Amino acid sequence: MASERLQKLMAAAGFCSRRRGEELLRQGRVRVNGQRAQLGDQADFAADRIEIDGQPLAPPAATLILLLNKPLGVLSTCHDPHGRTTVLDLLPAELRRGQGLHPVGRLDADSRGALLLSNDGALTLRLTHPRYGHSRTYRAWVRGRPERPVLDDWRAGVPLDGQASQAVQLSVLEHDGDATLLELVLREGRNRQIRRTAGLLGHPVLDLQRIAIGGLELADLPEGRWRRLQAGELVHEDGLAPDTSRIPRS
Repeated sequence: MASERLQKLMAAAGFCSRRRGEELLRQGRVRVNGQRAQLGDQADFAADRIEIDGQPLAPPAATLILLLNKPLGVLSTCHDPHGRTTVLDLLPAELRRGQGLHPVGRLDADSRGALLLSNDGALTLRLTHPRYGHSRTYRAWVRGRPERPVLDDWRAGVPLDGQASQAVQLSVLEHDGDATLLELVLREGRNRQIRRTAGLLGHPVLDLQRIAIGGLELADLPEGRWRRLQAGELVHEDGLAPDTSRIPRS
């Protein structure tokens, strides 16, 4: 492994942010092989002993990426001060502690379906930053039977909060009484975008499920269950790929 700046190693290990790492270096609280380190110094986890306040800095865990089928009512967060169920509560104890797992993006408590969990910060950025525009596919039951002009307006992108929305790929799958099942593909992740748009167009959402993130489909994964992703599994039409060098291969 090549040498890296110490603040980058601290961030990679999940100890602190790079900025906080720089502060620790300025305060003289970091040592490499027994010598006080300075801002700008580099080290290698494989060859050097890095200590912060006398405690060894553990190297980062292997990259871990999970696909979870989130049920209704579960929060997309690591901790809830009110004691409500979070996505981490659905994992076994060995994955909840010491792995640095966090939700990649969010899925509202009243929505269900595909959610990624990872300890890879670079992957989280690539999946959540607007500039990458990765697709997310949803199925939504809405009230009523939207007519063609309404569907065309939705496809073109309905402005929210005074700002234009991107175009949406939308198709009608079926009708059931006074409800319609839609499939939508979005490339932006604005807050409660589908629910807000549906309400503005007069067809409130009755049920919302995310069935795919990029080319990664939920498929037959049962609700409340998860599975571990393997190297290369996130390489799809979006051109998304994690750092596979730290992902264990089966």
